Amino acid sequence: MTEERKRKEIEYYDKKAEEFSRERVSVGADFEGFEPQSLTSFKFLYKLVERYSRDKVILDYGCGNGIHSGFLVESGAEKVIGIDLSEKSLQLARERIKKEGMEGKIEFIAMDCEKMDFPDNSFDVIFDGGTFSSLDVKNAFPELARVLKPKGFLLGIETFGHNPFTNLKRKINKVLGKRTGWAAEHILKMKDLEMAEEYFNKIEVYYFHLISWLAFPFLGFAGGKALLKFFEFIDKILLKLRFLRKYAFKVVFIFSEARK
Repeated sequence: MTEERKRKEIEYYDKKAEEFSRERVSVGADFEGFEPQSLTSFKFLYKLVERYSRDKVILDYGCGNGIHSGFLVESGAEKVIGIDLSEKSLQLARERIKKEGMEGKIEFIAMDCEKMDFPDNSFDVIFDGGTFSSLDVKNAFPELARVLKPKGFLLGIETFGHNPFTNLKRKINKVLGKRTGWAAEHILKMKDLEMAEEYFNKIEVYYFHLISWLAFPFLGFAGGKALLKFFEFIDKILLKLRFLRKYAFKVVFIFSEARK
């Protein structure tokens, strides 16, 4: 069952990598042609990376096509290693880094995120750009805690799975083949954050995009970014209410003090 699930994830992302390469999508885009750096959630995450990463050894966990890898290098890291199981995604990542003039500054390795080959305490910082939905976090969390140094930090962003409207959209994407069945059904939830407390003594979570996700489809049109900015301003007000945070579309988190 586990190997079959991983095989399907690899097939999906290999196919997306082929489409990405064929369509010559913008260097700054992900597999959906979307540039996440325009969102407040990713801007916030990138500021965290800049704060914690200088002169550190960083793991780009589930690096995919390397959309975030260049920034990790630019953040002043001493060394960056990206891992993923999709060989075709890794090929794109290497091509992206070459175009960005960072060839030789980051190493990409085909590796299972749930069963890493690294020794214990290998990394000062682990960066997760949205990999958890493709994994079984029951396997991923202990591995992340194992390879993270005792004073290290896991910095990440994930889609959150409690908003009924975005969940409906996710089900539609599954039918349309835009998401695998596993990924559509294993979006991060509160129970997963509670599980993380078994492996990390300190958990910090920040919530984003309660309504501003509605602007995402319009970002390529005139006025789209202004609409996003307005909705994100409304989000900032609404998300001060704790009971609404559960329905955010994205969460940014810092896990630290890994339990060994």
